[in-house]
Amino acid sequence: MIETTRILVLGAGPTGLGAAWRLQALHQRDWLLLEADDTAGGLAGSVVDEHGFTWDFGGHVQFSHYGYFDRLMDDLLGAEGWHFHDRESWVWVRDRFVPYPFQLNLHRLPADEARASIDGLARAARDAGVARPANFGEWIDATFGEGIARTFMRPYNHKVWARPPERLTWHWIGDRVAVGDVARVEENLRLHRDDVSWGPNNQFRFPVRGGTGAIWRTLASRLQAAAPGRLHFGQRAVSIDTHAHEVQLASGERVRYEHLISTMPLDVCVRMSDLAPQLGAHLADLEFSSTHVIGVGLHGLPPPALATKCWMYFPESNCPFYRVTHFSHYAPANVPDSSRYWSLMAEVSESTFRPLASPDVDGDTVRGMLATGLVRDAAQVHHTWHRRLERGYPIPSLHRDRALGALLPALASRGVWSRGRFGAWKYEVSNQDHSFAQGVEVVDHLLTGALEETLHLPERVNARRPSPPAPNGGRG
Repeated sequence: MIETTRILVLGAGPTGLGAAWRLQALHQRDWLLLEADDTAGGLAGSVVDEHGFTWDFGGHVQFSHYGYFDRLMDDLLGAEGWHFHDRESWVWVRDRFVPYPFQLNLHRLPADEARASIDGLARAARDAGVARPANFGEWIDATFGEGIARTFMRPYNHKVWARPPERLTWHWIGDRVAVGDVARVEENLRLHRDDVSWGPNNQFRFPVRGGTGAIWRTLASRLQAAAPGRLHFGQRAVSIDTHAHEVQLASGERVRYEHLISTMPLDVCVRMSDLAPQLGAHLADLEFSSTHVIGVGLHGLPPPALATKCWMYFPESNCPFYRVTHFSHYAPANVPDSSRYWSLMAEVSESTFRPLASPDVDGDTVRGMLATGLVRDAAQVHHTWHRRLERGYPIPSLHRDRALGALLPALASRGVWSRGRFGAWKYEVSNQDHSFAQGVEVVDHLLTGALEETLHLPERVNARRPSPPAPNGGRG
């Protein structure tokens, strides 16, 4: 059986649902969305484990660079459907917490290390512009100096990207890293003052129930009600004939399209297409890391030192994780009874450049939480939950843009528009709001020729300062 549609969307994560939302808002009728899984959300999904604890597939929070995204979030879950938080993010280093951004709070370090780090930062500022960095590792050294690079930036980034920073370019950085301001840091040291005001997500919101996945499940339900018969779950694409404009499904059915919006990983899309022989050589330039998400359900209540912390970074080698989220702080309903339980969620990266230290990721995570003081006693641990994401981060590798410059136009010339976190392979615009916007903007491009600003001008999008998401200044 062959079905025909004008616009076929593959994937019901934020990008695919963004495309569907825009198509429906523009009163388009000739479209279909197919999702391989049985539920919406993709990498922004959530699950409830057998013990009644909710877990996200990674440390997600809601903030936005787009007014229409904010308005949709308000509408989907309603005024009572959100908790609102002031960000508290911290770095655990030298047996103490340092507020993030680390480079603005060096006064928290031992005095000799703080002084050496500031001196290195000052030297870096004096030498700024002398030489253009060739990679992210050189950018770290040139921007922050030896002390900050050694203590935090290099070990942390090696952990999170699961490869040496020399394997990354640095042009993706934008507003994601606060660069040093020597005078500000010196003043913070003199006054012993914490400086935590920086950041595009210094205020954020989180669903009251259901984790991040509740957002996308709700949107999918809305679309199914408004456009019955256009969203289909459990439908996995297995091949793409770009010459015939036809997708074959695992069921044996085929769908013919005029335009295909693919949100599957770009390398997967190319390999399953008839363009693989001519484009396959470019795939070696696309690198990714895998992510292990380990949820740790805990007895009792969080200690006062962790009670209001949101997420924490861990650059040192006494734990396998690079980040831990205080997940029950985001929403009490993330645990079955917040008077008896709380939860932490850790992320561990993996790649061929940085394989796991051992196959016992759960055990290593618990031991790391004990070593870093997050958990006082192993008896506090109620249970662990573990999900491995084969693709965790799309890496801004040295030759990524060379690959994208060949792959995306070649696919587009055959009516295939690869978009989203791994569809466009641009880490700098891969948050939920960015991914949703890519779906919206590719529809506008197909229908009106409008510029896809998020894909092509990420620095412009990221320069927008998100307005605080909390209604009436409220906080949760």
